[in-house]
Amino acid sequence: MRILLIEDEPGIARFLTQGLEEEGYAVDVADTGPTGLAKALARSYDLLLVDWMLPGLTGLEVCRQLRAGGHATPLIFLTAKDTVQDTIAGLQAGANDYIKKPFHFEELLERIRVQLRPRPASTEQFTVGPIRLDVATHQVFRGEEEVSLTQKEFALLEYLLRHKGTVCRRQSIIEQVWDIHFEYNTGVIDVYMNALRKKLRLSKEDECLHTIRGVGYVARD
Repeated sequence: MRILLIEDEPGIARFLTQGLEEEGYAVDVADTGPTGLAKALARSYDLLLVDWMLPGLTGLEVCRQLRAGGHATPLIFLTAKDTVQDTIAGLQAGANDYIKKPFHFEELLERIRVQLRPRPASTEQFTVGPIRLDVATHQVFRGEEEVSLTQKEFALLEYLLRHKGTVCRRQSIIEQVWDIHFEYNTGVIDVYMNALRKKLRLSKEDECLHTIRGVGYVARD
């Protein structure tokens, strides 16, 4: 497994590189945003670890450019930024996870393992209202029209459709979709739900993703 670490602090880069290599990972390092982006585009990596505040190009912009170019490599932000708005911005840019500095190396390792865990093949399809989600092809359709979703938007929709007809509580959503198992502001869910509804063009007549105030959300026809 090869990891690209984009980190401009030499001490942190050395510490993480040594620890990851001791765990059996091959690690390439870049110390600026443009260099990291170039390396990520030049070869295939299994995972990207990206600092947010980088010289030349922020980690956020690196993530956005990779996702805009169709690169789906799992990406984890390493950052001292800790507001809800920062977390939302990182996830909306296409990050798969977000770990705040300072962090325990063991926690980082576990988050890496989660992202590298093999996804079993599936032929499952789920529908609600005019929406159809195909797990195997990772596609979503409104009628016959394909709708482009981010990885996290897709995961959120899949979770709701797998539990169609059942109210999904906010804490369960944040644990299962975001893999966050501690007290956390769940306001990020609302941002993603709003984005989903807009992308799926759900009107009042065909609304099928319902808000249960103070509780969570439910998918139902």
